[in-house]
Amino acid sequence: MKMNKIKEMSSPELEKELGELKSELFKLRFSLATNGLDNPMKIKEVKKDIARINTILTQRKLAENK
Repeated sequence: MKMNKIKEMSSPELEKELGELKSELFKLRFSLATNGLDNPMKIKEVKKDIARINTILTQRKLAENK
């Protein structure tokens, strides 16, 4: 997911997307442990997307507090 797309989303949408990404990461880790993945780099991509969303949410919360 691109940073521009993340910045355009509202906070509730980001919270929803964050939940979906976390469940996807769980599924990817589970399938990696049980039978392997076709593309193990997908885990890295999902983790980076989670970090990007957390960064934007944190920036917005800090901006609200000021």
